[in-house]
Amino acid sequence: MANDDDLSGTTQVVRATREVRATPETIFELIADPARQPEWDGNDNLGQADAGQRVREVGDVFRMVLLGGDKVRENHVVEFEEGRLIAWRPASEGEAPAGHLWRWELEPTGGGATRVTQTYDWTQLTDESRMARARSTSPAMLQASLDRLAELAEATELG
Repeated sequence: MANDDDLSGTTQVVRATREVRATPETIFELIADPARQPEWDGNDNLGQADAGQRVREVGDVFRMVLLGGDKVRENHVVEFEEGRLIAWRPASEGEAPAGHLWRWELEPTGGGATRVTQTYDWTQLTDESRMARARSTSPAMLQASLDRLAELAEATELG
């Protein structure tokens, strides 16, 4: 099990959970299609991703341009269960993943609703240039993504 705190007491595993009034399938499509991710990004970090990169399995890699347009992230999918779970490890273009992980877990709760948990885990991050950003990633930032995702998914369900 990953240690949630580093030696300075900084939380290295950050989570947020929210119930969304939409099916797991609707929500998952918004997460698994990188071109849709900037619409709900609560970290205000994502610029755009090309269409046609919908994630289908572990081993897929999708490319995302960060805001400002000067940095590309290659996101390596390391966990995947259609409609239920997706996780990826970001990397700078052409490099190995830096050691942090973004995970989305979807659990149907009945009545067309879904409990969605987003986790940011940087217990294996070793790139010093990314530490300040990792330390600043808060549950509130993850909650902002969940809130935006919920708004989009619920609007889609109401269609």
